[in-house]
Amino acid sequence: MDTIEYLMNGFGTALIWYNLLFAFVGVLIGTAVGVLPGIGPMSGVALLIPVTATITGGLPPEQAATSAIILLAGVYYGAMYGGSTTSILLNTPGESSSVVTTLDGYQMAKKGRAGSALSIAAIGSFVGGVVTIIAMVLLAEPLSNIALKFGPAEYFSLMLLGLAAVSGLAGKSVTKALMMTICGLLLGTIGIDNVSGIARFTFDVPWLYQGIEFLTIAVGLFALGEVFKTILEKDEEEEDIAKINNLLPSKEEFKESVGPIARGSILGFFIGILPGAGATLASFFSYLTEKRISKTPEKFGTGTIAGVAAPETANNAASGGAMIPLLTLGIPGSGTTAILMGALMMYNVQPGPLLFDDHPDVAWGLIASMFIGNIMLLVLNLPLVKVFAKIILTPKKYLIPIIIAISIFGVYAVQVSTYDLLLLLACGVLGYFLSKNDYPIAPLVLGLVLGPMIENNMRRALTITDGDYSIFFTRPLSLTFLIITVLWLLVPVFMKMKGKKVIINVEG
Repeated sequence: MDTIEYLMNGFGTALIWYNLLFAFVGVLIGTAVGVLPGIGPMSGVALLIPVTATITGGLPPEQAATSAIILLAGVYYGAMYGGSTTSILLNTPGESSSVVTTLDGYQMAKKGRAGSALSIAAIGSFVGGVVTIIAMVLLAEPLSNIALKFGPAEYFSLMLLGLAAVSGLAGKSVTKALMMTICGLLLGTIGIDNVSGIARFTFDVPWLYQGIEFLTIAVGLFALGEVFKTILEKDEEEEDIAKINNLLPSKEEFKESVGPIARGSILGFFIGILPGAGATLASFFSYLTEKRISKTPEKFGTGTIAGVAAPETANNAASGGAMIPLLTLGIPGSGTTAILMGALMMYNVQPGPLLFDDHPDVAWGLIASMFIGNIMLLVLNLPLVKVFAKIILTPKKYLIPIIIAISIFGVYAVQVSTYDLLLLLACGVLGYFLSKNDYPIAPLVLGLVLGPMIENNMRRALTITDGDYSIFFTRPLSLTFLIITVLWLLVPVFMKMKGKKVIINVEG
């Protein structure tokens, strides 16, 4: 069967009434998650994994996996849309990839052009989303075919690169990020060892035999961590929301934003494919590129439409681009894709080169649903901008109990163990202290997801060669990945020694 046929089947799956409903609910919640400052896409997706597991419980396993991932991916790219709303109206980014949008978006809003800034952001996001989906359709099969040639040595090196990429770019300090990565890897070793069947670090506690559940850690660190932060650090100042007047941009604004949207789509997509780069980096790059090639660079930062169109398009394109390494190679490029990967694995669907052969319904259904979801987002966001602007004003006292309830019910519904609830609360407190002291949380979650896979591939490679480590350096692809990994970690260190600052926050 060729790609077109697969895609048509994918649309067949995505257009089933309940999958349409899941896509709609996903993008709606995603937009709300993006709009609410503090709840990033990572927290949103982590919170909803147990909810989707409960809702899809009655469906056959394959269909349940497809429906769940359609909803969760909807939350992911929906949050990219929603993040721009708060950036433009309040000067508070809803999530990290919308930081750049505040530079010009808020300035436009102050000049009474909030409507056109919001609609250009929505149109740019839509174009960026669609461009990546088309690229995904074209690249998914060839990339999977290349990945099928990978042996355990290549996989080991590639996953190591994925880890290094996220830790090398997360937060202000590479050391802190690496510490968190190692913590994640260590947590991943708890439980019964797959190869030898020996219990590791379980201290004869039966609850630990199955390992530490990824979901509990993710929901605790992200969602509950935010809750504790909000409760303990009261910031009660009321913010003024900029007025939204006309929703449609003028012809000049349309003309000015065509170029930035086109460039942002392509740039965002390619940056999204790189593991660890993510949407934040894409939005920064596209903004800087626009500023560099602009005839009037001094206008940037004072409210130019290109300064909104480029980063908003790029961060949506990057969120689609990040799905490619996840689906074809089984490598999550960012914190959110790591959580999506954990969700797929909960349904016994292993992302990677075999995904398109073993579970074509899941893979193509997801790609088709992203196309439908992007159209839904455009239709949702243009007329409802004023409604979403109201969400920002939701008092914290209503929001916090809802998040706590979803976290506790959700984790208990999936795990059915009170020990997990205690771990959840402990992770919440830990999450608060970690983020307060600038320790990035994404690398820990990534280490927890990738750790066991890195270990299994390393052991498989060593079993093939009777314990000879040279396999990792004699296979050309494996060696290439290892060299890139080392460079990825060392370059920021050298740049720091030269006095250059390398600060990129990886969320998204």
